[in-house]
Parts: sequence; C-alpha cells; structure tokens
Amino acid sequence: MQMPPIYRLPIQGLLLGCLLGVGAALAEESKVVVTLKDVRETSGNLRASLYRDPETFRKEDKAVQVVSIPAVKGDAQLVFEGLPPGRYAIMAYHDANQDGKLNLRLGMFPVEGYGLSNNPKVFGPPKFADSAFEVAGGETAVNINISY
Repeated sequence: MQMPPIYRLPIQGLLLGCLLGVGAALAEESKVVVTLKDVRETSGNLRASLYRDPETFRKEDKAVQVVSIPAVKGDAQLVFEGLPPGRYAIMAYHDANQDGKLNLRLGMFPVEGYGLSNNPKVFGPPKFADSAFEVAGGETAVNINISY
C-alpha cells in the first residue's frame, strides 16, 4: 500500500534540512592567526605566505595566500582567512628592503630575518612536512620565531 503524499512531506523536509546542515558544515571556513616573534626593527614589511602543496612550498607566487604588513619591532600578528580545513605550512620573513622577496646570499643563506611554522631546525632547504600543521575549523594560532 502506498502512503498518501502528505505523509512523505515531513520526511522530505527533514532530509532537505539535513542536507543543508551538512553543506553548511562543509562550507565552514577557518582562519590562521600568525604571531611573528622577535622582529628586530621597523624597516620594511613583514610577509608571510601560506602553502597547502609540498611541491609549491616556499614559492611565494604559488602560495594559497600572502599577507604583508608594515614591520614592527617585537611581536606582530598576521591573519590568513577563508581557509578550508586541511594541512598547511607557513614561511614568513622580514622584507627589510621592501623588494617582495627573501634575499639570499649565494642563493642559499637568508640575509633577512625569516621563520617557518613549527619553528623547525633547518639544514638545507626547508621541507613542507617539517612545517606542516592541521587547520580543522575555527581559529588556529601559529607562533613563528623570526631568526636573523
């Protein structure tokens, strides 16, 4: 025996409500609040780039987001917003001469202050895996020590 259409309406409404709730949960975006520690001086800018792909890590033009603020001495905060949950890594630096890049001596050794998420000890080029952290929703706090 088939139910009259009136009995199916509440079930359809309930299913639609559940689907809309799942869609809202999946669409939740997060933010990462980054504190750059021990900035030496106020010249130039502080820049941080956020990466999701190990292959593009440290290639600022391929970053998910790049944030730049005027440099402040001591500690400074930068915010990345509108992020889906996932695994990310951050590279930050003190762009003292405002040329939009981390200056290197001999193509390998930073001459400007820099730091990475998780503050790993670096021997050779930094790796995504050493700096990676999870963003699961809401707000994630990351502290990065700037080394000169």
